[in-house]
Order: sequence, then structure tokens, then C-alpha cells
Amino acid sequence: MNSTKFVRYLSHHGVIFKGKKMLNISNSAIVEKGVIVEDNVTILGDSIIKSGAYLASGTYIDNSYIGSGTKIQNSKIANAYIGDNTNVGPYAHIHTSSKVGSNVRVGNFVEIKNSNVGDGTKVAHLAYIGDSDIGKKCNIGCGAIFVNYDGNVKRRSVVGDGVFIGSNCNVIAPVTIKDRAYLAAGSTLTIDLNESDMCIARCREVIKPNRSKYNAK
Repeated sequence: MNSTKFVRYLSHHGVIFKGKKMLNISNSAIVEKGVIVEDNVTILGDSIIKSGAYLASGTYIDNSYIGSGTKIQNSKIANAYIGDNTNVGPYAHIHTSSKVGSNVRVGNFVEIKNSNVGDGTKVAHLAYIGDSDIGKKCNIGCGAIFVNYDGNVKRRSVVGDGVFIGSNCNVIAPVTIKDRAYLAAGSTLTIDLNESDMCIARCREVIKPNRSKYNAK
């Protein structure tokens, strides 16, 4: 059946559509009873959307699993797994065999590629996680970048449970950050951290009084 007929079929079987404009749902997708779908949503391939999930307008899902109670806001999910009660978006991109656990927060302008993110971890905004394995209940700060490519080879980084990575940090693969370690904001990490280590890797400020010649025009 075409997409319009399939939407009608799903509606009759307990899927809740907030609107039916600009919907594209594959016949091979499984959308369970109790899923809520807004306008302008695309579900392609063999995607599975579990009961209680909420797909907000602008969401694009391709060959992916979306867990129960998970909310996707205007984001792109392709060839990925998202666990239960996780919030994604807006404007997130999760792809290339990535697996995101349950009770995770993936915020706006976050990209996760070929990576695993453990239960309860927060990646709030403006971060790139590439080719990495991140444990449970971690905090990944704004502007954090997992640097996975040296120009020739892509390498992986491993992060344990309960790790804090501050804002504007670079984690240059391959490194291992063990449980409960702390990477201070603005740091670039190139070496492994042991459990509960704290790393500060940034230059000190140098202030030269009255040396500025800048004049705004």
C-alpha cells in the first residue's frame, strides 16, 4: 500500500497522528500502538518505533530503532539504535551504527557517528562524538569534540562511567578515559586518564595592559 494508505492503517491500529501532512512512512516499518507522530515526519526502511515514542515535526528516521517513551525533536536518525525514555534534539544527527542507551539526553546540534553512548549520559548541545564508546552517567560539555581522524586513519576513544568532560574540550583518539575522571573545560587530551584523575590541559592567560589598539568602527 502507498504511504497515505499505510498512515490510515496505522491510525486505525492505535498510532496517534497529530496531523497527516507531509508524512512518509515505509510499509516495512513497525510503528506500535501509542506512538505519537506530528506533521512532516519521515520513517524509512525497516525502522521500529516502540509504543510511547514521540516523533516531533521535522524528524527523519531511516532503518533505526526508537525505544519506548523516547522523544525525537526535528532530528535525523539513520542506521542507529535509541533506547527507552531518551530525548533527542532538536537538530541532532545520530547515524552509522550508533547505539544510544536509555534515559539519555542528546541535545541540539549534536552529532553521534559510529559510537555507543551509555544509559543516563548527557550530551546537551553542540558536540561531536565520532568512533567512541562512552559509558553510563557521563556529562559531555558544550562544544566537546571527539577527534577521530588524523588524516589517514580513523581511531576510537573509550570513556568509562561517570566521566565529566567540560565544555570546549578535544579528545584526540586513541585515548581511554577511565571511570569518574574529569577533563576541565578548554582542554585538549592526547593521553589516557586513570580512574578519578583530573586533567587540565590549557595555556595560562597572558595579559598585557593597555596594549590593545583595536577601535570599533
